Parts: sequence; structure tokens; C-alpha cells
Amino acid sequence: MDDNLSVLGTICSSYDSYFDAEKKIADCILGRKEDVVDMTVAELAKASGTSDATVSRFCRRCGFKGFHHLKMTLAREVMEEKGKGMTVSNDILRGDIAQSLQNILANKVTELTQTVSMIEPGNLEQILHRIEQARTVQVVAVGNTVPVALDFSFKLNQLGIASVSGTIWETQMAYTLNLTAEDVIVIISNSGTSRRLLTLIQGAKENGIAVIAITNQPESPVALEADYHITTATREKLLLGEFCFSRVSATMVMEILYLFLAVSKANSYDSIRRHEVAIAEDKEIS
Repeated sequence: MDDNLSVLGTICSSYDSYFDAEKKIADCILGRKEDVVDMTVAELAKASGTSDATVSRFCRRCGFKGFHHLKMTLAREVMEEKGKGMTVSNDILRGDIAQSLQNILANKVTELTQTVSMIEPGNLEQILHRIEQARTVQVVAVGNTVPVALDFSFKLNQLGIASVSGTIWETQMAYTLNLTAEDVIVIISNSGTSRRLLTLIQGAKENGIAVIAITNQPESPVALEADYHITTATREKLLLGEFCFSRVSATMVMEILYLFLAVSKANSYDSIRRHEVAIAEDKEIS
């Protein structure tokens, strides 16, 4: 089992894929995490209005050996929060902005920490090598993740790595179909369930193109179809309830890739400097 598994992080990332009964268990854990640490399987089943068997299946679906494993991991998370002296909740209130800022900060720091902890060095090295050797890197996203893709493509071009991204889905798809095995595609998707992205991956595979995916869910269709995958964490559901989207962790992964490429790619600093000189005039104040 993965020692870096997080109960709250896993639930937030996978919540939308749960069945109704599983969502009841998830809601109970998210809302009463300190109480759940002291519960038995039967007590959690009763508190969530489900059954013992459903609780056990839910734990395994989240990647834990069973309820005891999930409960011990949750207890560690709760203790770590207390050990850091955090007095936080999941509330964002205009009437208490100071505390709300601490609540947001604590959740975002945890989001980034969990994302980094799930990155496997060997896998990251292969991804970096693929990007370095690519003739062109296409960075693809749909919907809310498009700004992350555009930013990463901009950064790659700064480093001297030819990259392209776009906001129009049909244009992205058309570009993919013109790529070859010398190229690489980076797909950024929170859910990893987009049909359009799956169609694009199919086209990429037909052309022998390596696909790198960054998603919240390692078992999502996009993640499973990709050649390489990085899992991002999200805790947005703790703050906003029904809405579970966050760019923070995906942006963190892009920053990690950019920084590693910047220090390892030959002449990367020269490329950055040349780009800065080219746009310097636009920044001057007359």
C-alpha cells in the first residue's frame, strides 16, 4: 500500500465517481473526521446510513486495506494538523476573514504537500526525458484547466522547448493528428474523465505519440490510457462543498517540471534570457 495515501485527499479527488451510498460515507468522514477515528465499522455504517459491507468496500476502493488502515491513516492526518498547531476549519466566512485566510492556507499547503509526496522520482525522470527529447510538446486541456496548459506551454517555449497549446478544442484535436512519434502530448485534467481528451489520446496513440497525463484520479480513464501519469491532490471540496475544482496542485506540477528542465537542459538560461530581452521593450515605462 502507498504510504503517501491521504484519506481526505483521496475522498476529495474521487468524490464525484462514488456511488450514492459511498458519498454518504465520504460526507460523514469529511464532516466528522475526529469522531470517525474512534468509530468501529458498525458505528460508521450507522452514522452514514449505510452498511458494514459498504464501509469495507469503500475503504478498499479508496486504496486502503480495510477500515482499520483507513482509520489509522486518518488519525495520523488529524494528529499532524494538531501537531502543527493548526486551529482551522473548512469554513470561509466574510464575517471572519482572518480565520478564513488561515483555513484556506492550511488546506492549500496540504494540497501541495500531498501532490509532491505522490510524485515517484523514477516516473518523473522518464517524463522529463520525454519532454527534453520531444520535437514538439503539445499541452492539452479543456474547460477550467486551459489556463494551466497555456502557462506551461509558455514556460516550455521560454526554455527553448517548442510547445503549443490552445483554447479551441477542434484546433487542439487537429494539431494532435498532425504530430508524430517524435512529439509528446501533456494532458492536464482534474477529473480525467473528459470524452474529448480520450478521443485525442486515441488519435495520439494511432500516431505513436507518447502521452503524459496529470489528473486528480490515478484510476480515471485518461490516467489509465496515458503512457505516464502524475496524480495531483485536491481539497477544494472541503472548502466549497459541491464544487471540487482547483488549479493549485496542477500548477505546482507544471512548476516542478519547469524547474527541473530549467536546471538540466543545456542553454536553458540563454533561452530564457533571450526571451526576456525580446519582450523587455514592452515592459519599459516611457
